[in-house]
Amino acid sequence: MFIPTRSAGLDALEEFVPRAGFDYARNRNHDLGVSRDNVSKLSPYVRHRLVTEHEVVAAVLERHSLRGADKFVQEVFWRTYWKGWLEQNPEVWRRYRRDVEEFATGDLLEAYRDAVAGRTGIDAMDAWVHELIDTGYLHNHTRMWFASIWIFTLGLPWQLGADFFYRHLLDGDAASNTLSWRWVAGLQTKGKTYLASASNIAQYTEGRFSPTGLASEARALAEDPLPPRTAIEPNDVVGQLGDRIGLMLHEEDLEAGSLLAEQPGLADRLVATAAVADSGERSPFAASEAVAAFTATALDDAAARTLDAGGRPARILVDTLPSTVLCWAESEQLDTVVVPFAPVGPVHERLEKLRPILASEGVALVSVRRRWDSLAWPHASRGFFPFREQIPTLVRQLGVAPSL
Repeated sequence: MFIPTRSAGLDALEEFVPRAGFDYARNRNHDLGVSRDNVSKLSPYVRHRLVTEHEVVAAVLERHSLRGADKFVQEVFWRTYWKGWLEQNPEVWRRYRRDVEEFATGDLLEAYRDAVAGRTGIDAMDAWVHELIDTGYLHNHTRMWFASIWIFTLGLPWQLGADFFYRHLLDGDAASNTLSWRWVAGLQTKGKTYLASASNIAQYTEGRFSPTGLASEARALAEDPLPPRTAIEPNDVVGQLGDRIGLMLHEEDLEAGSLLAEQPGLADRLVATAAVADSGERSPFAASEAVAAFTATALDDAAARTLDAGGRPARILVDTLPSTVLCWAESEQLDTVVVPFAPVGPVHERLEKLRPILASEGVALVSVRRRWDSLAWPHASRGFFPFREQIPTLVRQLGVAPSL
C-alpha cells in the first residue's frame, strides 16, 4: 500500500490535496478499514521526510485557506510539536528506553504475549493487532483506542505497548509514538487520560466493532518529576565546515535537496554522499519486516537522488557501525561529515556515539537542522494549545502560504 519512494509520496500528496479541507475535517476520525480514503496516507512519507512537512502544508495551502484546512494543518504540526517537546525533555525518552530494555531482559507477562499475538479475546484489539502487523499502519483514532484498552483494560505496561507500535508502524517516530502513549496514560497531560468506550468505537468504525468488557475508568499513571526542560539551541553551521565535506543521510530525513537549499553553496562543495539506516535500533525486540523493508527501500530511493558535486549517487553504507562510517570518511579524505539534524531518538543516539570517534580522527560531525524545526520547536515548551496559537505566525514565517 505504501511505496517507499519520494515520487510515491508526492503522488499521494497530489491526490489528497483536494480533500484536505472540509472533507478531511468531517471524516478524519472515522476508521473505514484498510481503504483509508478519508485520511491523507502521507504519514510514512513525512515521518522519513521523503516528503517534508513544508511541502505538504504548502501544497494544501495553495488549494485551501488556512481556516479551511485548519484540521489537517494542525495534524501536520502535531508531529512537529511532539518532536519539539521531546527535544526539550529528553529524559522522557531515556526513561522509556531504559524501561523497555528492562522488560526485554526480564520475564514477559503471558498477557503481553497474548496481546501482541492477537489473542486477547477482544475482537477489535485482536483485529487491530493483525492489521498493524500486516500493513504497518493503524488509523490515528484506532491507535488511541488500542492504547487505552492496552493500559486500562488489559493492565499492560504502556512502555511495551509503545514499543509494539514503534516496531511495527511505518510512520512510527520516537516523539509522536512515545508521547501519544503517555498522553493516553495520563502522564503527558498530568491526570488527563483517554478512556476507550464501546459506543465510540462502534460509531467511528461504522459498527464493525463494539467490544465488550472494556474498563469503565482510567486512572492516570504516575512518574517521578522530570528535570527542567532543555532549551533549543541555535543551529549555525557557519565556521564548522572544512574543505572536504561529505553528506550522510539517515532515516530521519531522506530529502537532501531542500535540506541543502537552506545552506547556500553547500551542495556544490560536497565531495561525497552516503546514506545509512538501521530500523532495528528502534527496539531491543527488533523492528518488523515491513518496517525494515520500507526503511531500506526508502534509503535506496534517497541514495539514488542524492548526488555529490561530481554527479555520483550516495553510497549506501552496509551498517551503522562507527567503523563503517569512518572507513567511508577516510576513503573520501573527508574532514567534515554533514548530517540532517536527528531529533531525540535512536538516530540521535547513534550519531552521538559516532561524533567522538570521528573527531578522534580529525573529522567533524556537523548536524544541519531545518528551518521548519528551528522556528517551531521552541514554541513546544508547554501544551499543544499554546503551540497551536502560533501556527498562523509559523506558516507566514516559513513562507508556506501566499496569503492567509
